[in-house]
Amino acid sequence: MTDFHALPAEPASAPFIPPGEDAAPERRVAPTGEPAQPRGARAGDLTSGPILKTLMVFALPMLASNVLQSLNGSVNAMWVGRLLGESALAATANGNVVLFVLVSAVFGFGMATTIKVGKSFGANDIAGLRRTFGSGLSFCVLLAIVVGIAGWVVAPSLLEMLSTPRESMVEALAYLRVVFVTMPFTMASVITSMAMRGAGDSRTPLHAMTLTVVIDIAMNPLLIRGAGPIPALGVAGSAFSTAVANLTGFLFQIWRIYAKGAVLALSRHELALLIPRRDELGYIVGKGVPMAAQMLLASSAGLIMIGLVNREGLAAAAAYGASLQLWNYLQMPAFAIGSAVSAMVAQAIGAGLHGRVDRITYAGMGSNLVLTTLVSVLIVLLDRPLLSIFLSGDDAAMAIGRHIQLICTASFVIFSVTMVLTSVMRAYGTVIAPMVVLFLGLYAGRLGFYAFAHPFIGSEAVWWAYPVGSVVTVVLALGYYRFGKWRGEVVG
Repeated sequence: MTDFHALPAEPASAPFIPPGEDAAPERRVAPTGEPAQPRGARAGDLTSGPILKTLMVFALPMLASNVLQSLNGSVNAMWVGRLLGESALAATANGNVVLFVLVSAVFGFGMATTIKVGKSFGANDIAGLRRTFGSGLSFCVLLAIVVGIAGWVVAPSLLEMLSTPRESMVEALAYLRVVFVTMPFTMASVITSMAMRGAGDSRTPLHAMTLTVVIDIAMNPLLIRGAGPIPALGVAGSAFSTAVANLTGFLFQIWRIYAKGAVLALSRHELALLIPRRDELGYIVGKGVPMAAQMLLASSAGLIMIGLVNREGLAAAAAYGASLQLWNYLQMPAFAIGSAVSAMVAQAIGAGLHGRVDRITYAGMGSNLVLTTLVSVLIVLLDRPLLSIFLSGDDAAMAIGRHIQLICTASFVIFSVTMVLTSVMRAYGTVIAPMVVLFLGLYAGRLGFYAFAHPFIGSEAVWWAYPVGSVVTVVLALGYYRFGKWRGEVVG
């Protein structure tokens, strides 16, 4: 959240250039009037070099970060399931879905901040980059505080709406309220990581995530069960452990930004940039609201699915909670490559290199399909030992979990294509069409299929709704990418 009133105004947006034409010369003029560095001369520059190699070198640390984050969640779920039982595991699954809905309201603004940071970096506009980062960070943290307070108040009603099993209600509420209170720490860490990636640094967030995971895994059993002077906090201890770890990761990133002299480092005289500026918020809010709405659509559809699963009983809820842990890993390549594609496209737009966009997109889709397919095959082949990590001896839950994997896993491979395409469109400022595509896929496709099929096939409709929704979504996304006019929406 940057308040750069002492700095020069932002440059005008780069003119639209048809695909195939790289219009940016090797030597540009920075907004300050000084000659800019040649492309590729700055650390974090993603606008030069072989596209596939640049994409993978940048994406792999993000993939490792995402895997570590999912591993952290899985280990935490293992501790909860093993130490407290399936009721507590179902409680955390319900709590995490509710949390994701509310975090989505903040996360969209972080995505908008990241894209604008990337464009400014590509244009060598360091002053504009810091304005955006300052305003984006403070605005998202303030919003997280508001969401956290609201979440504390409405948490019981949200869990009731989810049809949370009575056996899990008290634990789910305790877990959720701790997460809400500590949400600002989590968002500060997330937004800083996203901004660093927009500026081409995916390694520092990886190091921060590694530190976060080590601390969280070590603290979880201590706070759940207690040890010596540490009280036993039960399932709430898992949430406290994660909050402390996230705060440590955020502080580490800030230290690294200043130790490295990174472009995001605000000097003592630039700390006023942490007061949100109206002009910066115009872009962050204008683009962030549809992005947040898109994430809210996805997470609210997930909430509805949780509610539908909960109606099938505790065994189905536990199996679904365990399956969600595996699907977190399955989606990691798509998240990492989608984020890398978005950062590369944003920098290319800032540099005026529109001719690289299609090549970045195709490289992203190809590498994404290969990695996601590989992970999906491993999950299906190893479903029993993987599910047994989270399910402690419940044969009914295990049978349901293995059945779910056979039906639903391929849907994430299909949906991964949509994630790359929408990442490209968002970098160009197109945010409404991806939201419409997602709405039609998840609601008309997934939930519409459930409503139609449930009277005929019963609980099977819950699982088959996943591949149906994914097919609808990817067909619409490919159609809009090919025939839509999103390339003309370069803004900011």
